Amino acid sequence: MNKKKVLLAIALVVLLTGVFTLYKFFGPSVSQPDSKYLFIPTGTDYTSVKKILKEQHVLGGDTWFDWASKMIGYNKVKPGRYEIAKGSSLVNLVRMLRNGSQKPVDFVITKLRTKESLAGRIGRAFECDSLEMLQFLNNPDSLREYGLDTNTAMAAAMPLTYTIRWNTGASGIFGHFYQAYKTFWTDARKQKAAALGLDPKEVITLASIIDEETNAPADKPNVASTYLNRIRIGMPLQADPTVKFALKNFGLRRILKVHTETASPYNTYVNRGLPPGPICTPNESTIDSVLNAPKTEYLYFVANNDLSKKTHIFTTNYADHLKYAHLYQQELDKRNIK
Repeated sequence: MNKKKVLLAIALVVLLTGVFTLYKFFGPSVSQPDSKYLFIPTGTDYTSVKKILKEQHVLGGDTWFDWASKMIGYNKVKPGRYEIAKGSSLVNLVRMLRNGSQKPVDFVITKLRTKESLAGRIGRAFECDSLEMLQFLNNPDSLREYGLDTNTAMAAAMPLTYTIRWNTGASGIFGHFYQAYKTFWTDARKQKAAALGLDPKEVITLASIIDEETNAPADKPNVASTYLNRIRIGMPLQADPTVKFALKNFGLRRILKVHTETASPYNTYVNRGLPPGPICTPNESTIDSVLNAPKTEYLYFVANNDLSKKTHIFTTNYADHLKYAHLYQQELDKRNIK
C-alpha cells in the first residue's frame, strides 16, 4: 500500500511538473513592454537579447527562455521591431524572434520643408539616426543613381504612408520613397509635364511653391497657371514662399524689400525661373493641379483682403494687381500684422 502511494505521489509530481512546464512554454508568461514593442538593434547577440528582454520586463528570468530557444532552434539574432501581444507565450515569442517576424513602421510623410526635418522624423521612427539620413541626403554620390541631387532629393519624399522595417538603413528608406515617386510618375503624367516644358522634379518644385502659397484647393489651379505664364514669358516668379525658404524663416507674414534682396538660389525675386529644388513636400493633388493647370492669361495674384476667405484675387495686369495688393496691405496694417 505504501509503495502504491509513493508511485502515485511520483506520478502526481511528474504530472504537475509537466503541466507547469507546458504552462511556462505555452501559457501567457510574456509581459508586454510599455511601448508594446521590443527593439533589437543591429549587431545584438543572443546574450544581449536576454538582457534586453529582462531590462524591458518582458521576461523575469532567462532560464526558460534558454530552454525554449534550444527547443525551437533560436540561435541567430535578427534585429528589428517586434510587437509583443498581451498574454503572449514564451514559445510564440521565441518563434517570432527566430523567424524575424518584426512589425514594420508605418512612416507618414506630411508637409515637410527641409531635409533636416525629414532626417529628424526618420531618426525618431527608425534605428537609422538622423545624422546618417542627413548625410545620405547631402551626398551627391548617394543620390546620383536616382537621378537626383542634394537640391532635388526632397522631390522623392512624397507625402504618403510608407511601410518600412525599423532596422532599414538610410539608403533603404530612401529607396522606398523613390519607388513611390516612380509609381506616381506614370507615363501620362510625364507627358503632361513635358507638354509644359518641365520635368517631374520641376513640376514638384512648382507644386511645392503653390502649396506654400495657399491652402485653398480651388485656388491652386489658377496659382499654377499664373506661375506657368510667368515662366513662359521669362518673368520672375517673385514667389514669397521662396524668400521664406531662403531665409529659413517660415513664420514671416509680410515680405519686405530687404527680404526680397536675399542672396540665395531659392529667392525667385532675384533669380528667374524655378528654384533648384522643392521648398516643401507638396500634395499629390497640387502636383496634378500643375499638370492640369487651366489656360489663363493671369500674371498676378494677391491674397484677398477679406482674410477670412483665405483665397486670392487673380489679375492679368499690374494696375489691377496693385489696387488689390494695396487693399490687402491696408487690412494687414489695420490688424497690426507684421
